[in-house]
Amino acid sequence: MASSSRKPPEDFIDIDDSQVDVHGSEDPPQKGYDWEQEYKRSWDVLQEDSEGRLESAVAQLQQQAKRRRLLRDTATIQRGIIRHLFLVIDLSETMNEKDLRPSRLDLTLSYAEQFVLEYFDQNPISQLGIILTRDGVAEKLTELSGNPMEHVRALKNKKNQETSGEPSLQNALEVARASLTHIPSHGSREVVIIFGALTTCDPGNIYETIENLKKENVRVSVVGLAAEVQICKVLCRETKGTYGVILNEAHYRDLLFEVIPPPAVMSSKNTSNLVMMGFPTRTVETHATYCVE
Repeated sequence: MASSSRKPPEDFIDIDDSQVDVHGSEDPPQKGYDWEQEYKRSWDVLQEDSEGRLESAVAQLQQQAKRRRLLRDTATIQRGIIRHLFLVIDLSETMNEKDLRPSRLDLTLSYAEQFVLEYFDQNPISQLGIILTRDGVAEKLTELSGNPMEHVRALKNKKNQETSGEPSLQNALEVARASLTHIPSHGSREVVIIFGALTTCDPGNIYETIENLKKENVRVSVVGLAAEVQICKVLCRETKGTYGVILNEAHYRDLLFEVIPPPAVMSSKNTSNLVMMGFPTRTVETHATYCVE
C-alpha cells in the first residue's frame, strides 16, 4: 500500500492593499469627508433599557422637547393677540389607517375639537376657520369666525368625516391664502395643517404658492402623521412655521397644541409707533401770560 504524504497547511497572511502607502508616507490614509464625522455612529446616542427596548430613549427625547417649548414660551418676546388661523385637515384615504387608536381620522377629529376650544380659550379675540382636503381638492368647511361652537358642530357632522382619494396641499394653501389676503396687517395670518399622507396631488407649481405665502407673511405649520415629507419641511421653513412628525397619540396632541399660544411678532411687522400717554407736562413760560378764570 502506498503511503500518501500530506503537505502541512500553509499560513496565509491577509494583506489589505488599501492600507499600504506605496509612496512611503507615514500619514494615515484619508477616510471619507470631514462632514461625515458628525454622523459617525449616530446610533450610539440611543441607549436601550434592561429589556432591550428604546422606549426610555424616546421618552427622554420627548421630555427634552417639552423643556425647550417651556423655555421658549417663558421668553420675553412680543406676541400678537389678534390672530387669524385656518386649520387644514387631511381627509384622504390614508386617514383610515389604524396605527393610531381608534384610527387616524377619529383621533384627529377629537383633537381638532379640543384644539378649537383651547384656541379660543387662549385667544379670545382671534378668529379661526377649517379647511378640508380630499380627492385632490380643498373645500372650506367654516369661514373665519370667533364662534367655537360653530366649528365644533361642523366637525361633528358625519358628512364632513368621509375620506376619499389623495390630499392637495397646494389647493388647501390657496384656499386659505385667498381668505387671509384681506386680513388687516395688525393681525397674524396662520395656517395649521394636519397631514397624514406622504404625497400631495397638486394642479400646479407648489413652490410658487410658497413664495406667495412668504410675501404675504402667512405662517404655515404642519403636523405629520406618517413620516417626514420634504415639501412640508420646505413649506414650514420658508414661512417661519414649525414642522413635526408624531410618535404616538400623546405626542400628536403635544405637537398640535404647540401652536395654540400666540406666536412671536415678525420683525418686519414690529414697526408700529407708540402713542405717548400720561399726565400733562409742565411748561415754563419765559414771558407773562394772561390767565382767565
